[in-house]
Amino acid sequence: MPKFISVIVFCVTVIFNLHAQSTEEYRRSSLYSILIKHAEKAFCPEIIEAFNSIPIPDKFDNHNLNIRIVNAYVPTHLQNNRELQKQNIETFLTENDIGRRMIAKWFDRDKNTGCFDMKLVAQRGYYDATVFNIQIADMLKRGRATLADAGVELIGNTFIIVNDIRYLDKEEEAYMANGLGKIIHAVTSNHIADFEVNITSYLYRLDWSDEIATKFYNDYWFDKSSVDYSKKAAFDSDRKTFTIKYFGSQTIVSSGKSTMHGINTKADPAVVKHELIKKVCARAIDESIVQLQHTYDEFKVKTPLVSAEPIRAYIGRKEGVTEDTKFEVLELNEDDNGHTFFKRIGIVRPVYGKIWDNRYLAVEEGFAGAKFGATELVKISGGDFHKGMLIKEIK
Repeated sequence: MPKFISVIVFCVTVIFNLHAQSTEEYRRSSLYSILIKHAEKAFCPEIIEAFNSIPIPDKFDNHNLNIRIVNAYVPTHLQNNRELQKQNIETFLTENDIGRRMIAKWFDRDKNTGCFDMKLVAQRGYYDATVFNIQIADMLKRGRATLADAGVELIGNTFIIVNDIRYLDKEEEAYMANGLGKIIHAVTSNHIADFEVNITSYLYRLDWSDEIATKFYNDYWFDKSSVDYSKKAAFDSDRKTFTIKYFGSQTIVSSGKSTMHGINTKADPAVVKHELIKKVCARAIDESIVQLQHTYDEFKVKTPLVSAEPIRAYIGRKEGVTEDTKFEVLELNEDDNGHTFFKRIGIVRPVYGKIWDNRYLAVEEGFAGAKFGATELVKISGGDFHKGMLIKEIK
């Protein structure tokens, strides 16, 4: 195929992929979820087992590394000190080169040769992978813009959430507060129904600036067609470029007493205990994420409209939606330089009584709205909305 025709095909393919996204094809933020392990606390093995079985929230792409469990090095009596725990976390992130490893995962790095590719970036951004060929990007303005978009909308929105989950031992709290009695952990089946946890979630984001991207492409990038072991060694030894930014933390206690609603109490006792602990931990993590999103705008997720008449979206109680929640409706646009951006074209809010309860085991518990399948919304302002447009919560 002649070179100039190839260029045209690449440009058309990019533009088509940009504007032909379906409701399932939108650029999610990516999330790496970690648990702090408290070996000295009751139910530690059960909490770890439950955590490992809880999937990444479906509004995020899974960017987990193979290290998911981190030891709590802060002494027990100081574990409520967020600053000390934050230092513990950041020591772990630094010593284990988490930033560099997250970049390696983004570019599907081959451990043996060190070569990279753009398959995951293309997959998550719903781009045609061929447009990311670096030589083409040097030739085409659209190619350059696509790389910039991928950085801002994908890699730059990669988050780490470190969950410090501890069993809320009421007997231990009373003992520590009053200096009386013997600490008796509620480890019997008679007490498991009262299972509650305290969770502090620490939020971080992977740094991905124009400067870092330029250094990566210039100093480290090569694909399987041009293996460069000097660049491989340079990337392996770089412990300063790919850093992690701290946002903040949020502490909550799981809501009220745990109930057996939604759990098959006739199952094996070990299964019952696992399901209850998983339920409590899953809902606590979801609530913590909601509170972090309320505090940090950059962490808020976008969700597509799955229909326009009526206006509906796959979002609900799990994401903290209430009758008072408002969303801006966003339309994808492109500037003169080929960069994409979102423009607000209206505002919507949930319809009273039509909020989907998509929390873990909500159907089994028989909650109202658990079988809605989506939340119905009503327009407050704006023009015509269409299926596939994105909504984002606003204050």
